[in-house]
Amino acid sequence: MGKKSKKDRGVETGGADALKHNPFAALGGGLELPSAPAVDTPEADERDATPPFDPLRFDQKVTVRREKKGRGGKTATRVSGLPEAHREALAAEMKKALGCGATVEGEDVILLGSVVDRAADWLAAKGARRISRSQ
Repeated sequence: MGKKSKKDRGVETGGADALKHNPFAALGGGLELPSAPAVDTPEADERDATPPFDPLRFDQKVTVRREKKGRGGKTATRVSGLPEAHREALAAEMKKALGCGATVEGEDVILLGSVVDRAADWLAAKGARRISRSQ
């Protein structure tokens, strides 16, 4: 029982003439796509419905606390009291600045890991005046 040679696999190549037929060649003949109508792009002000974040108006109390309950033993940091209009943007900024995962859960921003002090310092630098920390 020897090894079969590659010549005996039963695959016929047919040479260079076998690949000259294109079954889709007739489909594209004579067809042109219609031109798209001109679309006005909205200005940057119209696209962004949320007003820009103003750190001077960040007067409400912000609570930053560490929790483990309901997270399978993993530690998370919950940030409550952020302005609703800027919650998503602040979560994205915190994720980049603090180097951790961040998501919006209801009215709170959840930061993955125990980053209470770093998050509170970051919020203070952003203009939050009343910050409550709890470990």
